[in-house]
Amino acid sequence: MAPSDDIHIEATETDPAVRARTAIHRGHRELLAGLAAFTGPEPAAGYGDSVHAELTGFCTGELRRHLAATDGTLYAVASGAADTRLLVRALRSGLAALDARIDAVAATGDAAAAVPLARAVEAVLAVHLEVEDSVLLPALATLPGADLPALVADLRTLLDGGRLDTPAVIDVREIPHGRRHPRIFARFGRLGPGEAFTLVNNHDPKPLRREFEAAHPGAHTWDYVESGPDVWRVRIGRVTADA
Repeated sequence: MAPSDDIHIEATETDPAVRARTAIHRGHRELLAGLAAFTGPEPAAGYGDSVHAELTGFCTGELRRHLAATDGTLYAVASGAADTRLLVRALRSGLAALDARIDAVAATGDAAAAVPLARAVEAVLAVHLEVEDSVLLPALATLPGADLPALVADLRTLLDGGRLDTPAVIDVREIPHGRRHPRIFARFGRLGPGEAFTLVNNHDPKPLRREFEAAHPGAHTWDYVESGPDVWRVRIGRVTADA
C-alpha cells in the first residue's frame, strides 16, 4: 500500500497539482493585495515619506523577486517547448513592461508622484497574472515533463532566498522511475542558450528523446557520449539560437 502522503484523489484538494495551482493563485492575490494597500484612493498612512519608502520597497523587493522567481521556474520550463514558446515571449515582454514601471516608481521623489505610477504597475500586473492563471498554468499541465508541484517547490525556494540545484550530471539510475523525466525536463528548463548537462542511464533513453523532440523541436541538442552496453551518457543542451 502506498504511504498516506503519496495518496491523493485527482482534481481535488488532495491532488498535488491542484495544491500547486492554488499556491500560485494565492501568491498572485497576495501581490495584488500588497499593491492595493498603496494604490487605494486614501492610503491608510497618507502620502508621506514612509508610504513612498514602503511602496518602493514593495515594488523593487517582493514584487520584483516574485516576478524573477516565476521567470526562473515556470517560464524556464515552458520557454523551450513549441506549444508555449511564444506565450513565454509575450509574458517576458510583460515583465519588461512591469520592470520599466517599477523603475519609474522608484525614481520618484515622493508618494504623491509614486502612487499614480504604482496604479499603472497594478493594472499591468493584474492582466499579466491573469494570463499566467488562465493560459500558462493550463499549458504547463499538458506539457510533457512539466511537474507543476516540483516547479512550485522551486519557486518557493527562490522566494525564500535559496538557490536551485543545477547539476552538471543527472544520474537517473538513482531516481525513482516516475520522477525521472520531470527532473530532467526541469533541469533543461533552467539551461541558458548554449548550456548543457549530461544524463546518465542504464539503457538507451529513446522514449525521453521522443518527448524532447515533441516538446522542444529544434530547441535542444542530443549527443551520445557513451552508448552502452551497461551505461548510456547523453549530453542534452539548449541550442544557442533558442529564445
